[in-house]
Amino acid sequence: MSDWESDKEPGWGDKPAEPEQSAPARKRGLFGSKEPALPPESGRDWRLIEKLVMSLQAEQRRSRRWGIFFKILTFGYLFALLFFIRSPLGDSVDSVAGHHTALVEVSGTIAADELASADNLVTSLRNAFEAERSKAVVLRINSPGGSPVQAGYVYDEIKRLREEYPDKKVYAVISDIGASGAYYIAAAADEIYANRASLVGSIGVIAGGFGFSEMLDKIGVDRRLYTAGESKAFLDPFSPERDEDVAFWQSVLENTHQQFISAVKEGRGDRLADDERLFSGLVWSGEQAVELGLVDGLGSTSWVARQLVGEENLVDYSRRRSPFRELVDQLGVSVGEGVATRMLESRLELR
Repeated sequence: MSDWESDKEPGWGDKPAEPEQSAPARKRGLFGSKEPALPPESGRDWRLIEKLVMSLQAEQRRSRRWGIFFKILTFGYLFALLFFIRSPLGDSVDSVAGHHTALVEVSGTIAADELASADNLVTSLRNAFEAERSKAVVLRINSPGGSPVQAGYVYDEIKRLREEYPDKKVYAVISDIGASGAYYIAAAADEIYANRASLVGSIGVIAGGFGFSEMLDKIGVDRRLYTAGESKAFLDPFSPERDEDVAFWQSVLENTHQQFISAVKEGRGDRLADDERLFSGLVWSGEQAVELGLVDGLGSTSWVARQLVGEENLVDYSRRRSPFRELVDQLGVSVGEGVATRMLESRLELR
């Protein structure tokens, strides 16, 4: 190539020569960044990673929001449940029920630590009598009996409430069983009704225990018991039984039995048949109990409310266990305690 050709200006069709870049310029890249530009594939990867991180953050925010919502919902439910449990039954029921027949349940063993305790039953009865729109009170009984003390408290309170509210009659309705202390309570009512197959009566007193003195001798165990008072350890199950202790305890049972008999005679009056077996502790069917004067007739709770009271609308004033106690009982936590109590305690009961 000649010198003339190398010195000529570039023409219209010639591509201008690219200026030569220095090494630092090449390192900075096209836009002056310190790192070289990423290839297209690397850009797509970063965008995918960015989307994944953003979606995880959004999911975490949603989880936190739902967690807060369910916590608020749980606390609201617990507060509502607590308010419902603690709210007074009588005030709320009477205000919305209109005219009605008040119902009080006597269910299960009658004892201080049971649902059918004197405290619970007396509170329910007072609410039922005090309600302005209740026309009468029905005791729906399904109990084998229990403590004579608890039954006596309820009996006396029914008598007092009948005098305070003479316009409201009290009816006792026995379903499956109304025996012993349960019949003690029923005897305070104006009238008693039952099903023809109900078990009624058992007007008696029982107390029981165990004796282990001979067993201790056989296995070589020496019983060491120290008391101050000649009869402080009477009826001790690990000591030999003494005749004088048995005689004294029998006198206590007889005295309690006479209290039971007097309450039944006061409540039933001349409706009782002249039959010496009435107070022997025997139990009869509802049909037999009618003949003996222990009940006034055969009928159910709804029949009494409809036919005798004239107000079929029944409103339950009974006190209930708390939901937490029900849950514990259903889980069986109280089974062991109940078995131990029945095995080891010698409890005076009306049966």
